[in-house]
Amino acid sequence: MDGTGAKAGAMELRHLRCLVAIVDTGSFTDAAHELGVSQAAVSRTLTALEGSLRVRLLHRTSRSVAPTTVGVRVLARARVLLAGADELVREATLGHTRLHIGHAWSAFGRHTTEFQRRWHEQHPGTELRLIRHNSPTGGLAEGRCDLAVVRAPLDLTSWSHVLIGHEARRVAMASDDPWARRHGIRLDEVLGRTLAIDRRTGTTTLDLWPEHDRPAIEYTHDIDDWLAAIATGRRVGLTPEATAAQYRRDGIVYRPLREADPVPVHLIWRTHDVHPATHSAIALATGLYRGRERDHGPSGRFTRPR
Repeated sequence: MDGTGAKAGAMELRHLRCLVAIVDTGSFTDAAHELGVSQAAVSRTLTALEGSLRVRLLHRTSRSVAPTTVGVRVLARARVLLAGADELVREATLGHTRLHIGHAWSAFGRHTTEFQRRWHEQHPGTELRLIRHNSPTGGLAEGRCDLAVVRAPLDLTSWSHVLIGHEARRVAMASDDPWARRHGIRLDEVLGRTLAIDRRTGTTTLDLWPEHDRPAIEYTHDIDDWLAAIATGRRVGLTPEATAAQYRRDGIVYRPLREADPVPVHLIWRTHDVHPATHSAIALATGLYRGRERDHGPSGRFTRPR
Protein backbone atom coordinates (compact mmCIF):
# COMPACT_ATOMS: atom_id res chain seq x y z
CA MET A 1 0.00 0.00 0.00
CA ASP A 2 1.40 3.45 -0.87
CA GLY A 3 1.74 6.36 1.51
CA THR A 4 -1.70 7.75 0.71
CA GLY A 5 -3.61 4.59 1.47
CA ALA A 6 -5.22 3.50 4.72
CA LYS A 7 -6.48 0.30 6.16
CA ALA A 8 -10.06 0.09 7.37
CA GLY A 9 -10.34 2.08 10.56
CA ALA A 10 -6.91 3.74 10.12
CA MET A 11 -8.27 7.19 9.43
CA GLU A 12 -5.77 10.03 9.79
CA LEU A 13 -6.09 13.79 10.08
CA ARG A 14 -4.59 14.23 6.59
CA HIS A 15 -7.53 12.30 5.15
CA LEU A 16 -9.94 14.71 6.83
CA ARG A 17 -7.94 17.72 5.64
CA CYS A 18 -8.16 16.38 2.12
CA LEU A 19 -11.94 16.03 2.34
CA VAL A 20 -12.34 19.57 3.68
CA ALA A 21 -10.01 20.98 1.00
CA ILE A 22 -11.95 19.30 -1.81
CA VAL A 23 -15.29 20.63 -0.59
CA ASP A 24 -14.00 24.12 0.22
CA THR A 25 -12.15 24.60 -3.04
CA GLY A 26 -14.77 22.86 -5.15
CA SER A 27 -12.44 20.59 -7.10
CA PHE A 28 -9.71 17.97 -6.82
CA THR A 29 -7.35 20.19 -8.80
CA ASP A 30 -7.71 23.18 -6.50
CA ALA A 31 -7.54 20.96 -3.42
CA ALA A 32 -4.27 19.51 -4.69
CA HIS A 33 -2.88 23.02 -5.16
CA GLU A 34 -3.93 24.05 -1.65
CA LEU A 35 -2.49 20.91 -0.06
CA GLY A 36 0.69 21.00 -2.10
CA VAL A 37 0.28 17.50 -3.54
CA SER A 38 -0.67 16.01 -6.88
CA GLN A 39 -4.26 15.62 -8.04
CA ALA A 40 -3.73 11.86 -8.10
CA ALA A 41 -2.66 11.95 -4.43
CA VAL A 42 -5.84 13.84 -3.52
CA SER A 43 -7.92 11.22 -5.31
CA ARG A 44 -6.11 8.36 -3.59
CA THR A 45 -6.44 10.00 -0.17
CA LEU A 46 -10.19 10.51 -0.57
CA THR A 47 -10.59 6.92 -1.77
CA ALA A 48 -8.67 5.75 1.29
CA LEU A 49 -10.94 7.78 3.58
CA GLU A 50 -14.10 6.43 1.98
CA GLY A 51 -12.66 2.95 2.23
CA SER A 52 -11.82 3.44 5.88
CA LEU A 53 -15.33 4.65 6.69
CA ARG A 54 -16.97 2.30 4.18
CA VAL A 55 -19.26 5.09 2.94
CA ARG A 56 -19.35 7.38 -0.08
CA LEU A 57 -18.62 10.95 0.96
CA LEU A 58 -18.76 12.91 -2.31
CA HIS A 59 -20.84 13.05 -5.46
CA ARG A 60 -18.32 13.59 -8.26
CA THR A 61 -18.98 14.68 -11.82
CA SER A 62 -16.69 16.14 -14.45
CA ARG A 63 -17.79 19.63 -13.42
CA SER A 64 -18.69 19.58 -9.75
CA VAL A 65 -18.07 18.00 -6.38
CA ALA A 66 -20.70 17.89 -3.64
CA PRO A 67 -20.90 15.99 -0.33
CA THR A 68 -23.39 13.17 0.05
CA THR A 69 -25.83 13.16 2.97
CA VAL A 70 -23.35 11.15 4.99
CA GLY A 71 -20.56 13.34 3.67
CA VAL A 72 -22.22 16.46 5.11
CA ARG A 73 -22.21 14.88 8.58
CA VAL A 74 -18.64 13.64 8.26
CA LEU A 75 -17.51 17.02 6.96
CA ALA A 76 -19.01 18.86 9.94
CA ARG A 77 -17.33 16.47 12.36
CA ALA A 78 -14.05 16.69 10.45
CA ARG A 79 -13.98 20.47 10.83
CA VAL A 80 -14.36 20.14 14.60
CA LEU A 81 -11.61 17.53 14.85
CA LEU A 82 -9.22 19.52 12.68
CA ALA A 83 -9.86 22.71 14.65
CA GLY A 84 -9.09 20.84 17.86
CA ALA A 85 -5.91 19.39 16.40
CA ASP A 86 -4.80 22.81 15.18
CA GLU A 87 -5.43 24.29 18.62
CA LEU A 88 -3.37 21.51 20.18
CA VAL A 89 -0.48 22.32 17.86
CA ARG A 90 -0.77 26.03 18.66
CA GLU A 91 -0.74 25.33 22.39
CA ALA A 92 2.35 23.17 22.11
CA THR A 93 4.09 25.63 19.80
CA LEU A 94 3.25 28.75 21.76
CA GLY A 95 4.28 27.10 25.00
CA HIS A 96 5.12 29.76 27.55
CA THR A 97 3.98 32.71 25.45
CA ARG A 98 0.48 32.22 26.87
CA LEU A 99 -0.56 32.06 30.54
CA HIS A 100 -3.85 30.44 31.50
CA ILE A 101 -5.25 31.26 34.94
CA GLY A 102 -8.23 29.20 36.01
CA HIS A 103 -10.94 29.88 38.56
CA ALA A 104 -14.17 28.21 39.61
CA TRP A 105 -16.42 31.26 40.11
CA SER A 106 -14.52 34.53 39.98
CA ALA A 107 -10.94 35.33 39.08
CA PHE A 108 -9.50 38.18 41.14
CA GLY A 109 -12.84 39.78 42.00
CA ARG A 110 -12.77 43.57 41.84
CA HIS A 111 -9.08 43.34 40.94
CA THR A 112 -9.69 41.31 37.78
CA THR A 113 -9.85 44.13 35.26
CA GLU A 114 -6.83 45.89 36.77
CA PHE A 115 -4.90 42.62 36.77
CA GLN A 116 -5.64 42.14 33.07
CA ARG A 117 -4.66 45.71 32.18
CA ARG A 118 -1.41 45.67 34.12
CA TRP A 119 -0.49 42.26 32.80
CA HIS A 120 -0.91 43.46 29.23
CA GLU A 121 1.26 46.50 29.96
CA GLN A 122 3.98 44.68 31.89
CA HIS A 123 4.11 41.39 29.98
CA PRO A 124 3.13 42.08 26.36
CA GLY A 125 4.95 38.95 25.21
CA THR A 126 2.81 36.61 27.32
CA GLU A 127 -0.87 36.45 26.45
CA LEU A 128 -3.17 36.15 29.48
CA ARG A 129 -6.29 34.02 29.42
CA LEU A 130 -8.70 33.68 32.34
CA ILE A 131 -10.64 30.42 32.27
CA ARG A 132 -13.71 29.56 34.36
CA HIS A 133 -13.86 25.85 35.13
CA ASN A 134 -16.31 24.44 37.65
CA SER A 135 -13.95 22.16 39.54
CA PRO A 136 -12.33 22.44 42.99
CA THR A 137 -8.96 23.35 41.46
CA GLY A 138 -10.40 25.74 38.88
CA GLY A 139 -9.26 23.51 36.03
CA LEU A 140 -5.67 22.94 37.19
CA ALA A 141 -6.11 19.23 37.92
CA GLU A 142 -7.83 18.84 34.56
CA GLY A 143 -4.94 20.44 32.69
CA ARG A 144 -6.97 23.45 31.62
CA CYS A 145 -4.67 26.09 33.11
CA ASP A 146 -1.16 26.89 34.39
CA LEU A 147 -2.29 28.58 37.61
CA ALA A 148 -5.59 28.64 39.43
CA VAL A 149 -7.28 30.98 41.89
CA VAL A 150 -8.72 28.92 44.73
CA ARG A 151 -11.06 30.06 47.48
CA ALA A 152 -13.00 26.91 48.34
CA PRO A 153 -11.73 24.75 51.22
CA LEU A 154 -9.24 22.44 49.54
CA ASP A 155 -6.38 20.19 50.58
CA LEU A 156 -3.45 22.08 49.05
CA THR A 157 -0.75 19.55 49.94
CA SER A 158 -0.68 18.23 46.36
CA TRP A 159 0.04 21.66 44.90
CA SER A 160 2.51 24.47 45.25
CA HIS A 161 0.56 27.44 46.51
CA VAL A 162 0.75 30.93 47.94
CA LEU A 163 -1.75 33.05 49.84
CA ILE A 164 -2.35 36.25 47.87
CA GLY A 165 -5.02 37.84 50.06
CA HIS A 166 -8.32 37.61 51.89
CA GLU A 167 -11.87 38.58 50.95
CA ALA A 168 -14.71 39.53 53.23
CA ARG A 169 -17.87 37.45 53.03
CA ARG A 170 -21.17 38.69 51.64
CA VAL A 171 -24.77 37.52 51.94
CA ALA A 172 -26.50 37.15 48.58
CA MET A 173 -30.26 37.55 48.55
CA ALA A 174 -33.17 38.51 46.34
CA SER A 175 -33.48 42.27 45.90
CA ASP A 176 -36.95 42.25 47.50
CA ASP A 177 -35.76 40.28 50.54
CA PRO A 178 -36.37 42.11 53.86
CA TRP A 179 -32.63 41.86 54.55
CA ALA A 180 -31.92 43.91 51.42
CA ARG A 181 -32.77 47.10 53.35
CA ARG A 182 -30.06 46.40 55.91
CA HIS A 183 -26.37 47.31 55.92
CA GLY A 184 -25.17 43.96 57.24
CA ILE A 185 -26.29 40.51 58.39
CA ARG A 186 -24.93 38.61 61.39
CA LEU A 187 -23.72 35.06 60.92
CA ASP A 188 -26.13 33.69 63.53
CA GLU A 189 -29.10 35.23 61.71
CA VAL A 190 -28.49 32.95 58.74
CA LEU A 191 -29.56 30.01 60.93
CA GLY A 192 -33.18 30.93 60.29
CA ARG A 193 -32.85 30.77 56.49
CA THR A 194 -32.30 28.08 53.88
CA LEU A 195 -28.78 28.38 52.52
CA ALA A 196 -27.81 27.64 48.90
CA ILE A 197 -24.42 25.89 48.84
CA ASP A 198 -22.31 24.66 45.95
CA ARG A 199 -20.80 21.57 47.52
CA ARG A 200 -18.20 21.19 44.76
CA THR A 201 -16.65 24.63 44.36
CA GLY A 202 -18.37 26.90 46.88
CA THR A 203 -16.52 28.56 49.77
CA THR A 204 -19.29 28.08 52.34
CA THR A 205 -19.42 25.01 54.55
CA LEU A 206 -21.51 24.18 57.59
CA ASP A 207 -18.35 24.38 59.69
CA LEU A 208 -19.09 28.09 60.05
CA TRP A 209 -21.67 27.11 62.69
CA PRO A 210 -21.63 24.80 65.71
CA GLU A 211 -22.45 21.20 64.84
CA HIS A 212 -25.69 21.28 66.85
CA ASP A 213 -26.97 24.55 65.38
CA ARG A 214 -26.76 24.81 61.58
CA PRO A 215 -29.03 26.26 58.86
CA ALA A 216 -31.06 24.26 56.38
CA ILE A 217 -29.24 23.87 53.07
CA GLU A 218 -29.93 23.26 49.41
CA TYR A 219 -27.10 22.10 47.18
CA THR A 220 -26.54 23.71 43.79
CA HIS A 221 -24.32 22.69 40.88
CA ASP A 222 -22.54 25.87 39.74
CA ILE A 223 -22.61 29.66 39.96
CA ASP A 224 -25.56 30.06 37.60
CA ASP A 225 -27.60 27.45 39.47
CA TRP A 226 -26.66 29.14 42.77
CA LEU A 227 -27.73 32.59 41.56
CA ALA A 228 -31.01 31.21 40.19
CA ALA A 229 -31.86 29.59 43.54
CA ILE A 230 -31.22 32.86 45.39
CA ALA A 231 -33.16 35.01 42.91
CA THR A 232 -36.36 33.13 43.82
CA GLY A 233 -36.25 34.67 47.30
CA ARG A 234 -36.55 31.28 49.00
CA ARG A 235 -32.77 30.88 49.47
CA VAL A 236 -29.84 33.04 50.50
CA GLY A 237 -26.15 32.44 49.89
CA LEU A 238 -22.81 33.27 51.51
CA THR A 239 -19.92 34.11 49.23
CA PRO A 240 -16.66 36.08 49.03
CA GLU A 241 -16.83 39.69 47.93
CA ALA A 242 -15.29 38.63 44.59
CA THR A 243 -18.61 37.06 43.61
CA ALA A 244 -20.43 40.30 44.35
CA ALA A 245 -17.94 42.17 42.18
CA GLN A 246 -18.14 39.84 39.18
CA TYR A 247 -21.76 38.63 39.30
CA ARG A 248 -23.98 41.65 39.56
CA ARG A 249 -27.38 40.39 38.52
CA ASP A 250 -30.80 42.00 38.35
CA GLY A 251 -32.91 40.73 41.22
CA ILE A 252 -29.94 39.91 43.49
CA VAL A 253 -28.16 42.11 46.06
CA TYR A 254 -25.20 41.47 48.34
CA ARG A 255 -24.81 42.64 51.92
CA PRO A 256 -21.82 42.32 54.32
CA LEU A 257 -21.79 39.26 56.58
CA ARG A 258 -20.87 40.18 60.14
CA GLU A 259 -18.94 38.04 62.64
CA ALA A 260 -17.43 35.68 60.05
CA ASP A 261 -13.78 35.11 59.15
CA PRO A 262 -12.71 36.31 55.70
CA VAL A 263 -12.06 33.86 52.86
CA PRO A 264 -8.40 33.14 52.05
CA VAL A 265 -7.48 33.45 48.36
CA HIS A 266 -4.69 31.19 47.05
CA LEU A 267 -2.92 30.78 43.76
CA ILE A 268 -1.96 27.15 43.12
CA TRP A 269 0.18 25.50 40.45
CA ARG A 270 1.82 22.20 39.56
CA THR A 271 5.16 21.85 41.33
CA HIS A 272 6.91 20.01 38.51
CA ASP A 273 5.43 22.06 35.66
CA VAL A 274 5.95 25.68 36.63
CA HIS A 275 5.12 28.30 34.03
CA PRO A 276 7.91 30.92 33.79
CA ALA A 277 5.37 33.70 34.41
CA THR A 278 4.09 32.15 37.65
CA HIS A 279 6.01 34.41 40.03
CA SER A 280 5.13 37.50 38.02
CA ALA A 281 1.43 36.61 38.28
CA ILE A 282 1.75 36.05 42.02
CA ALA A 283 3.52 39.36 42.50
CA LEU A 284 0.91 41.28 40.54
CA ALA A 285 -2.06 39.62 42.25
CA THR A 286 -0.60 40.06 45.73
CA GLY A 287 0.22 43.68 45.06
CA LEU A 288 -3.35 44.37 43.98
CA TYR A 289 -4.85 42.62 46.97
CA ARG A 290 -2.63 44.58 49.31
CA GLY A 291 -3.54 47.83 47.63
CA ARG A 292 0.02 48.82 46.75
CA GLU A 293 0.65 51.42 44.10
CA ARG A 294 3.52 49.32 42.80
CA ASP A 295 4.02 45.58 42.86
CA HIS A 296 6.89 44.55 45.12
CA GLY A 297 6.14 40.84 45.01
CA PRO A 298 4.46 38.69 47.60
CA SER A 299 5.81 38.65 51.12
CA GLY A 300 3.98 35.43 51.82
CA ARG A 301 5.80 32.12 51.86
CA PHE A 302 5.60 29.80 48.90
CA THR A 303 4.54 26.31 49.86
CA ARG A 304 5.45 23.19 47.93
CA PRO A 305 3.70 19.87 48.36
CA ARG A 306 5.32 17.50 50.79
